[in-house]
Amino acid sequence: MPNEGLKELYVDELKDLYSAENQLVKALPKMAKAASSEELRQGFEEHLEQTKEHVARLEQIFETLGESPKGKKCMGMEGLVKEGSEAMEEDFEDAVMDAALIGAAQRVEHYEIAAYGTVLEFANVLGETDAASLLEETLNEEKETDEKLTELAKEINFQANEGGEGMEQDEEVESEEEEQPKATRGARKPTRRVA
Repeated sequence: MPNEGLKELYVDELKDLYSAENQLVKALPKMAKAASSEELRQGFEEHLEQTKEHVARLEQIFETLGESPKGKKCMGMEGLVKEGSEAMEEDFEDAVMDAALIGAAQRVEHYEIAAYGTVLEFANVLGETDAASLLEETLNEEKETDEKLTELAKEINFQANEGGEGMEQDEEVESEEEEQPKATRGARKPTRRVA
C-alpha cells in the first residue's frame, strides 16, 4: 500500500504552488506597469495570462484529488514578490529598472521551476498521470519564460550599462571621423618618446 505521507506532502506542495501562482497574478500587472521596455511589458502581460492558466490547471488537479486548493500561504513567493516590489520603489533609470525587474522575475521563475519539478515527480511516483501531464505542461512554460527573460536581459543589461550615454558617444565619434580627411581616419597619433 502506498505511503499516505507522500500524498499529503504532494497536496501540501500543490497548495503552496496555488498560493504562489495567485500571488503572481496580483504582482505581474504591477511589474508590467513599471517596465519601460515595450517588449518586457508585453512579456509580463503574456505571462500573466499564462499564470492564470497555471491556476486553472492546479484547480483541475485539486478537483480530481477531491481537495481544496486553499489553506496555505507560499512564504517563498511572498518574499520574492516583496523583493520585486522593493526594486520597483527604487529610483532607477528606465533600462536599469527593467534590468531589476528581469532579475526579480527570473528569481520567481527559478523558484517555480524547482517547485513544479518537485510536484511533477511526486505525481509520477503516485501514479497521478493526468496531473503529471498538466504539471509538466506548466513546468515547460515556466522554463520557456525564463529563457525569454534571459534573452531580453542580454539587450536590456547592455542598455542599462550604457546609460543612454554610450549611444551618443558612438554618434559623436562617427561624426568626428566623417569630418577628418580620409587619409587620417583611424590613423594612430604618433606617441612622443621621452629619452
